Amino acid sequence: MVPSAPLSSRVTELLDALRTEYDSLNQEASNMRLFKDEYEQRISNQISEIQAVQQNLYELERAHHKIKQQYEEEILRLRRELEARGGPPVPPGPFLQQPAGLGGPQGQPPMGMGQPHSAGMPPGPGGMYGGMPPVSAAHSGPNGSAMAPGQVPMGGEQHPGAYMGPPGSYGPGGVPMNAHGQPVTPQQQQQQGAGMGKERKPSLVTPQQAQQQQQQQQIQQQGAGQMGSRQTPTQQARNVSMVPSKGVVASSQLADMDPDSVPPNMKHEGADWFVIFNLKIPRSLNIENVHTLDHTSVVCCVKFSNDGKYLATGCNRTTQIWNVATGKKECFLADENAPKNGDLYIRAVCFSPDGKYLVTGAEDKQIRIWDVQKRSIKHVLSGHEQDIYSLDFSPDGSMILSGSGDRTVRLWNLETGKEVYKFTIDDMGPKDAGVTSVAFSPNGKLVAAASLDKMIRLWDVTTATPLQRIDGHKDSVYAVAFSPDGQSLLSGSLDKTLRIWDLGRYGPNGRPGEMVTCRSTLVGHKDFVLSVAYSPDGNWIVSGSKDRGVQFWDPRTSQTQCMLQGHKNSVISVALSPTQTFFATGSGDCRARIWSYENRPAPM
Repeated sequence: MVPSAPLSSRVTELLDALRTEYDSLNQEASNMRLFKDEYEQRISNQISEIQAVQQNLYELERAHHKIKQQYEEEILRLRRELEARGGPPVPPGPFLQQPAGLGGPQGQPPMGMGQPHSAGMPPGPGGMYGGMPPVSAAHSGPNGSAMAPGQVPMGGEQHPGAYMGPPGSYGPGGVPMNAHGQPVTPQQQQQQGAGMGKERKPSLVTPQQAQQQQQQQQIQQQGAGQMGSRQTPTQQARNVSMVPSKGVVASSQLADMDPDSVPPNMKHEGADWFVIFNLKIPRSLNIENVHTLDHTSVVCCVKFSNDGKYLATGCNRTTQIWNVATGKKECFLADENAPKNGDLYIRAVCFSPDGKYLVTGAEDKQIRIWDVQKRSIKHVLSGHEQDIYSLDFSPDGSMILSGSGDRTVRLWNLETGKEVYKFTIDDMGPKDAGVTSVAFSPNGKLVAAASLDKMIRLWDVTTATPLQRIDGHKDSVYAVAFSPDGQSLLSGSLDKTLRIWDLGRYGPNGRPGEMVTCRSTLVGHKDFVLSVAYSPDGNWIVSGSKDRGVQFWDPRTSQTQCMLQGHKNSVISVALSPTQTFFATGSGDCRARIWSYENRPAPM
């Protein structure tokens, strides 16, 4: 018989061994769980750190983009200052190159760095603009790109500039401008053509070379222009294209001069403006700032009443009337029935000769006739198919003239609000012929219209017959104005020049055989000419440009008297008081200003 004690002891030993092994394994498993939790915590912390680093990188990248944009603006400001002092022309931005491979958070594409700037131009016709506001229609117009004003339009812009946008892309205001002449971004500002789609390379020449090129182009143009356009005999009889053959080319270097280098007696400075006078001729004017009229958006147009007591300004959705003597706002006109969504820039304003009515043209294709005393709308004139860019009253006050991007000029009856005539541009050239500016002759017998296809057209008001197609400018024409005696026509263009045209047989004293000819080409602005005007006595021509300057010219000698710098953006619109020595400017910097120009006594 085998004793039982040893077996029981062996089982106990085995059980103890198993228990010990189990405890050991359990402890090891517990340790592994601890290690696992610790590693998971570490991984979680590292992921959080990586996410924090990634977020910091994105924030740094955004900060870098912001700083880079500020550098872009500062570089552009310094280059423009250098250009104003005689340096090379400013090329469009960006000046700093975008590094490849940058991306935004969550796989987004890199944020735009060094986006093109418009020299501080606010959104306007044409973006024009040009310091001009964007247009809402498919086609944008002048004033100011931005039409304008932004539109430029016309700088722009857009008009407004873009402007007119002169003022869409280059409002009449405006403007490098789109197919309807409005100011936009600097890159778009270099685009011209039928669709405004081809970019022009910036010129990198000295001012002296630029002047030589300008004169050579004038000579080439005069030779090539004589070939004219292919037309039927009937069209040639009715609608002849005239190109200057003996016009004087007058060049001004005031925009290239350094104000610090000008003698004290040939310059005048205010708190935020200055005037430089031509050193080659006697100084005969004093210019002073009278009032600064602040607005909340781009000022697309300015116009004095015929008695000179009031100034009307057009901006986004509103027209404002100011007292010229006090600089105070007299009234605020806004159509409560107009669409509430988006922008609605007032591209053109004009007082009736008796001052009872103010007519306004806007981006919604409508012309509104306001009763000034009642602050109410007398008529809303509908018919145009694109933005309204220009308005004028007939001398007797019975008719209203309007020009639009729809390639028509229309004549309306003030009392009935009915359309009387529609002058249509049928002789289409290689570019769109949207109308940017219209004017009645002083005797009310002629209508002149400027258009984007580089042409100026004349019609007989009585018969609505086309009389003349005037060809000579090398780019879109943004402004026209008759001389007070009706013998001449003044034009301003995106080719940076003004031209004075002798009307020949179409003038009050013209003889049957006399043709329309270019008397003078005025060269001096460094960018688009967006607005032009004559003084009431005909002794001065005033021009506003996307280069932010206003120049006074003597039409008798074709010499420039002075250059005024008083705005921070495109000068979309200029107007002279019919009764006093005041003139007004409207700009993409959201300000209108009233200035005085007085004859300066000759030195003893």
